[in-house]
Amino acid sequence: MIVVAGEALIDLVPEATGNASAPLVPARGGGPYNTAVALARLGSSVAFCSRISTDAFGMSLTDRLHEENVVLDLVQRGPEPTTLAVAAIEAGGSAAYTFYCQGTADRLFALPGALPAETRAVSFGTCSLVLEPGASAYEELLRREGRLGRFIALDPNVRAGLITDPEAYRARFSRLLPSVSLLKLSEEDAQWLGCDIAGWLAAGPAAVVVTRGEDGLTAHTRGGTYSVPGEPVRVIDTIGAGDTVNAALLHALSERGLLSADALAGMTEADWQQVLGFAARAAAATCARAGAEPPFAHELRSQRP
Repeated sequence: MIVVAGEALIDLVPEATGNASAPLVPARGGGPYNTAVALARLGSSVAFCSRISTDAFGMSLTDRLHEENVVLDLVQRGPEPTTLAVAAIEAGGSAAYTFYCQGTADRLFALPGALPAETRAVSFGTCSLVLEPGASAYEELLRREGRLGRFIALDPNVRAGLITDPEAYRARFSRLLPSVSLLKLSEEDAQWLGCDIAGWLAAGPAAVVVTRGEDGLTAHTRGGTYSVPGEPVRVIDTIGAGDTVNAALLHALSERGLLSADALAGMTEADWQQVLGFAARAAAATCARAGAEPPFAHELRSQRP
């Protein structure tokens, strides 16, 4: 089982692009939430670890997780409202967000007890590493599971508009790295964090995977650098594309029995080409449709992970 830890929220997405007064349509989202859904659709056994509101939006979020066969045993519930993220779709399909998260349920996440014994990997990222007091609980969970020897994936998915103290955030990021097995981030995230790939690898991760939009993906390891091009696609929007990459990487590594730092370190160029290529194809499928709608396994059946 793969556990995905982090926020679930509601994206409010414009019904039409290029129109500031277009009606906003609610869509279930959040980086970790999207990652959990994508993993389930690809065929992985996955559990979601978060705090979700008992309001109508929260009920909708948990209903979808149930429909997608995501295990809910680690989900905490609370009466606080659901976080809202208002999306603006920019040229090329990229999205910028304004967050409404004061006193919301997801930021009151508390450190859970022991994770299921069958947990093979735990994935973290996005707003859950910013908003206190939950951010400290997620940090403690990450470090605890790292000490237990579990495979830790980190996708910072930086939301700069939420970060009031960039240096404190970067310090937390640095503290997490010794516990991390796989660091995945976008080129923009890497630049914001200082783009010190050699230093990040030296600090802990066995691999750093950087997404480069339409130009593809690159995996940096201590043994070499491996890249694949992007998949040609007519982009509707890029919402959830990075989360799909995160899920596809974890799914492909799991399918190959590579969910350990030692296994990552031993991957060949052919291994990386296949894993990165699968992630690029999965992301392209997400970009070809509106919203965070990752592909199902049968849509990629001819493309072995």
